[in-house]
Amino acid sequence: MATKFTAIVLSAGSGKRMNSETPKQYLPLLGKPVIYYSLKAFQDSPVTDIILVTGADEVDYCLSNIVKPYGLTKVRAIVPGGRERYDSVYEGLKAAGPTDYVLIHDGARPVLTMEIINRSINMVQLERSCVVGMPVKDTIRIVDAKRHATGTPERSTVWQMQTPQSFSFPYIMEAYGKMKQSAAKGEDVSYITDDAMVVEHFMNGSVKMIEGSYRNLKITTPEDLKIAEEFLKRRE
Repeated sequence: MATKFTAIVLSAGSGKRMNSETPKQYLPLLGKPVIYYSLKAFQDSPVTDIILVTGADEVDYCLSNIVKPYGLTKVRAIVPGGRERYDSVYEGLKAAGPTDYVLIHDGARPVLTMEIINRSINMVQLERSCVVGMPVKDTIRIVDAKRHATGTPERSTVWQMQTPQSFSFPYIMEAYGKMKQSAAKGEDVSYITDDAMVVEHFMNGSVKMIEGSYRNLKITTPEDLKIAEEFLKRRE
């Protein structure tokens, strides 16, 4: 039986810093919604199928205005997300099975390439968990609550995290199951900001870092949208 890879694309953010009433993932980028580009990248990749996680009120919109019009046939399900990012990922994971591996990607990163997807697919089969990122270019300072510098980590050891973040499906499901149990007991899990942290904290596991691209930016501000537009124009 062929190995199955499922992409979970997160599209449930509000994008408050975009100064727009339209969520950032649906803003136009070269005439198409931002979220289209991530979905299209996985559509054209070796990924077997796609789970799109979106806001509860946006499921029908995504189906009627994005998935069907653009022929995104690998989108197997569109599911409503949760309050926090990790809640949305968990909903996507529940919809993804049965599968062998999952690639979890922020839909607000539209400049995703086939090379990044293929590197993730190849590495996750060797390492069970891998995360795309890039070495930081600037010196990083650690500051305290009053913004006084308290330390400077060695720059060569500091990477900025990106997506996709890829995992063996049973492994990440077990990790998220443990996290949800902790949350149900009233334990604080608000420090969880990405999927690698779930594996590190609840499985005591290590995560392999692989290179993504400095162009694999996340749309956060109006300036990011303009930069992504230029990157996509050059790629095309």
